[in-house]
Amino acid sequence: MRARLGAALAMAALLVVGTAGCAFITPQATTKEVETANGVNGKVGTIDIRNATLISDDGEDASLLVTFSNSAKESRALTLQYEADGAKTELTVPVAGNGNTSFGADGETQVVLRGITATAGSLFPVYFQYGDAEGEQLLLPVLTTDFKEYTGLAPTPLPTVTPTPVPSATPTPTGTPEAPAPDATPAP
Repeated sequence: MRARLGAALAMAALLVVGTAGCAFITPQATTKEVETANGVNGKVGTIDIRNATLISDDGEDASLLVTFSNSAKESRALTLQYEADGAKTELTVPVAGNGNTSFGADGETQVVLRGITATAGSLFPVYFQYGDAEGEQLLLPVLTTDFKEYTGLAPTPLPTVTPTPVPSATPTPTGTPEAPAPDATPAP
């Protein structure tokens, strides 16, 4: 009887140790952040970047849809760096202190990235940085206005300027010099 009790206790101890060991080697799902929106999040110094998304219907110009939350009292000039037309391009946007600054939604200022190559469904790299704070590159999802919630948020194309031909100045005709009158004197 003692042997059975000892075996049962040993088996119970092995079960406890065996099942408790899973918690030591398996990562907890509750510690992993999951983005519940279409955009991505990031942080640069005192500025939180929230739900950053690009809206583009042509893949060449995209409107940035984002909210910046600045925990500092001072406003910041946040620089966005990306590749456009084969070269590094920078835009600087103001971010108010002690609060949120949003761009791209209805009634808000649009920040337009022009000359990019970003097809719908792709991820487009944008580097965010201000002052001497360490910057962060985020891969922003590119979405179209085919999604109902993004209707009207794509950038408007720049107007195409067609040069109007200007008539060239035609010199004013001058009179032809008159030929000298024939000599009326008879020849001898």
